[in-house]
Order: sequence, then structure tokens, then C-alpha cells
Amino acid sequence: MRHRSSTLKLVRQNVSVARAHYQGITKSQLTVLRDLTAALKLSIRKGELLQIDGKWYVSHSGLILIAHRRKCCGIETNVEQQMTDASVGRWVFRAAVHKSPSKTFVGYGDADPSNVSYLVHGAEMRVAETRAVNRALRKAYGIGICSVEEMGTVGEPLSATPPKPNKLPPQPSNGSGSHTIRDRLIQVIRQNQLDPNLVKSYAADFCSVKTLKEATREQVENFVGHLSDWAEKDRNALLCQLNSYLGQKEGAA
Repeated sequence: MRHRSSTLKLVRQNVSVARAHYQGITKSQLTVLRDLTAALKLSIRKGELLQIDGKWYVSHSGLILIAHRRKCCGIETNVEQQMTDASVGRWVFRAAVHKSPSKTFVGYGDADPSNVSYLVHGAEMRVAETRAVNRALRKAYGIGICSVEEMGTVGEPLSATPPKPNKLPPQPSNGSGSHTIRDRLIQVIRQNQLDPNLVKSYAADFCSVKTLKEATREQVENFVGHLSDWAEKDRNALLCQLNSYLGQKEGAA
């Protein structure tokens, strides 16, 4: 009875968070969310379950949590040397998930500059290993939905060449510098349909302050430039970063 009550509570919490933070979410998407929550018992607020372009994805941390709950005996990873070429950033990993002493499930993960986000170029080895582990975990525990880490750049063709960013229009220099920075931040948020509260939380972390009020003008300028570039190069990766702040208390602007 207690188990059922906690599951219903998590379902209600996920639906509430999804309605608050995913604009235009549909009834069918909420139905899928309820079913996934009941089956997997993963939390949106903790970053274990995410929605990107209208589809639900499980995160690496969500898969690890499922494995922990189901008493996974261990995970091993190894580089597939014959298929790996570190000189061009191509890595292939083999992961073995030991569901029990007698049951092992294997998954393979590959990564190179053509199938990962531009923002993680140089970290292809880590991406390949994570993808291998995630695929093995999904096979071991029958997880039908893809993990975020298995994707490249969502909604855009994969390319080794980063897209050319569209620069923000130049801002007038009229002596009201702080207002200009704030206006630019608001512009980036509106153009990319970002959640302002999540952006505040991320900004505070980026500037290493408790609240955004404590940040210097230079820190805020650097953050706005960083946010704008990231949104233009890979908005979906930025959304994943912002979603990690779901449920946290935002600082005052």
C-alpha cells in the first residue's frame, strides 16, 4: 500500500513539473509520462526523465538508479581497440552489465566528432563509454525509451562543423549598461523559449554566486554571451543542462 502511494505521489509530481516547465505539453504526452513514471519510477525534478522535442528520454543517472534498485551485480567497460582510432576522435566501447551472476547483457557505444554535439568535441571517449553502458542497461532491464546520452544533436543534422551562430543585434550604448545586459538576457530567453527560473539558477552557478544579484556586471555579460552561443549551437543540449535545475530554489534576479 505504501509503495502504491509513493508511486502515485511521484506521478502527480512529474505531471505538475511537466506542465510547469514544458510549454505546450499535450494530453497524450502527459499520458505517456504517467505510464513511464509508474513503470520506471523516475523523477523529472531530479533530471532522471527529460522531454526533448516532444519525446521522453531517460538520462544516464536514471538508468543507473534503475540498475541500483534492481540489485545490479556490476558493470564492466572496455575499449574496442580494433574499431577505435583516437587520432581522429573515434571511440568504440563495449559494456557488460551483470544483471545477476549468471546473466550478462552487452551493449556497444561509439562516438566521433560527426555524431556528438559540437559542445562535447574532445570528450568522445567519455560519450562512447556512456552510450555503451546505457545501451547495455536498457537491454538488461527492458527500458524501451532511448537515453539522452545516446543522441547526437537532436533535431538537427549531425555535423563535425558547428553551425554558424546568428549574432544578437548590437545594443546601443546609452549609459544604462545594466539595463542593456538584462535586455539581452531577456532577448535570449524569449528567442529560445527558455524557462527564466531555470536560467536564473544556471546563471548563479555559472557566476559562482548564491543569487544573481551578487554577480558582477562582467560575470553576467560573460554568462549572457555563453547562454546565447550555446542556445544557437545546440539548444537541446542547453535544455538538458537547464532541466537539471528543476525543483531547485531559484535566486532572485
